[in-house]
Amino acid sequence: MTRSKNIAILGSTGSIGQNALAVVRTLPGFNVFGISGHLRLDLLVQQAIEFEPEYVVATDLEGANEFEFPRLSASKFEVGPEKLISLAAHEQVDTVIAAIVGIAGLESTWAAVERGKRVALANKETLVVAGQLFVDLARKTGSEILPVDSEHSAVFQAVKSGCIKEVKKVFLTASGGPFRDFDVAEMKCVTVEQALAHPTWNMGQKITVDSATMMNKALEIVEARWLFDLEPEKIGVVIHPQSIIHSLVEFVDGSVMAQMSPPDMKLPIQYALTYPERVEGPSPRLDLSQAMELELLPPDLDRFPALKLGFDVARAGGTAGAVLNAANEAAVQAFLNKEISFTDIVAANREILEQHNFETQPSLQALLAADRWARMEMSKWIAA
Repeated sequence: MTRSKNIAILGSTGSIGQNALAVVRTLPGFNVFGISGHLRLDLLVQQAIEFEPEYVVATDLEGANEFEFPRLSASKFEVGPEKLISLAAHEQVDTVIAAIVGIAGLESTWAAVERGKRVALANKETLVVAGQLFVDLARKTGSEILPVDSEHSAVFQAVKSGCIKEVKKVFLTASGGPFRDFDVAEMKCVTVEQALAHPTWNMGQKITVDSATMMNKALEIVEARWLFDLEPEKIGVVIHPQSIIHSLVEFVDGSVMAQMSPPDMKLPIQYALTYPERVEGPSPRLDLSQAMELELLPPDLDRFPALKLGFDVARAGGTAGAVLNAANEAAVQAFLNKEISFTDIVAANREILEQHNFETQPSLQALLAADRWARMEMSKWIAA
């Protein structure tokens, strides 16, 4: 590397953001230029003290106005979600790690792609909501989109064994969450506490609930459709409880390539930063001197109806992704607030999706309007 590469980490206080900083601590040649956080401002300040970024953005106006930020000579503190866009688009930023959960991360990620940055993409909602527009913009600006989701990073790596036109099918693996052995009747009685007890991964509340319903996999189906330009029929899902195989790629000659590693996000984050190089890093290693069992099981679509919803949306395109994503965000929050049941989440999402006025080639403004409409409709559904 001829110079230090400047990184902006959008969502540095979340799980992906903290793992990204753990990676950067070990990588020479990378400089944390900017970070952002929403509610965990104490942690944001700790990160600012350690990494001394040029810019620190607090996006929650109410919380930031009540918080006393220290005077740090090396960092400029800014407040407001609009500051994310200016940080992502800053001329000195080379790589943006888009780690903000939900639709809140779309506009800043869009700004990074618009400026031709390398984007390490952990915000799956960007592709779910605006997949076609997003990849078209990246082609136009020359922006590199490198996946940070463990499943899509695995596909990205495994595809290197051939080329995308030689791919017969991509299989995204899913742990199955805490309810992979529950029957349909048991699913109806799932509590918030049970849904948040993921057996493998340590994630935020929204993503953990999505994993329990398997809506995260539904969204990943849509994401893979746009990220790899795959028809939905070329995407499959398999249950893999051990979370060691992160995805598999089947080629037309019958070869199947799998990317394997312990369940830890530092490896896909590091690969997105250093690609096409591989370097030593902090990720844990598989101990192949020990016996292990690796299971691959077909998913039960009756138990996890979210998967069918994901395939339906991937086929439909247009405004369908924006509506599903928005409805799901609102439904998950309602479940966390104990306003609806666990099985209501997917049922409500499908109902809202079927009610919306579908557009095949929407503008970004139309997608954002569809997002707002879906949230309002979900509020009515919850109140009914």
